[in-house]
Amino acid sequence: MTRGTVPDLASAHPLGELLPGVYLEDSLTQRFTEGLDVVLAPVFMTLDCLDAYLDPWLTPPDFLPWLASWVGIELDETWPESRQRAMVAAAPRLHRERGTHRGLVAYLELLTGGEVELIESGGARWSAEPGATPPGAATPQLQVIVRVSDPNSVDRVRLDHAVRDARPAHLPYQVEVLPLASAGWR
Repeated sequence: MTRGTVPDLASAHPLGELLPGVYLEDSLTQRFTEGLDVVLAPVFMTLDCLDAYLDPWLTPPDFLPWLASWVGIELDETWPESRQRAMVAAAPRLHRERGTHRGLVAYLELLTGGEVELIESGGARWSAEPGATPPGAATPQLQVIVRVSDPNSVDRVRLDHAVRDARPAHLPYQVEVLPLASAGWR
């Protein structure tokens, strides 16, 4: 889809009024510039409203994928528009928190619309007290539990790829999708 002329949209800056005085009374020149005004009016309108195009909550729906590409997010066309907008709006925070517990939970909750629980093997393998048992497990592991109202609605391949790409690189992982009686997109 491309942008073009908009019927009955007047230019905020008519070119004919900007010409030297000798051309203000020339009907041919005025008609010619009116033709250009029809083409330029959407450009001026877009530039005047540029901040709205760059705000994920205000941008036209057909601009969302383009805006998402700017912030490194891939949108699913089957998602509701509100989830797509939320994902684009959260992208800077998600990138900043990437690889952290909080960042992974936030990303997967936006991705699935459900509740996410992470169970990590946790802990560093050292202790400040001699002879104490170090915290955590000897083998690193990440278990991701996603609870949604309809587990069949979750694209498991996409979810697996999201966990694989967003988790700390050294952690092996497992993903489970379980039912939740009152889950859904918030």
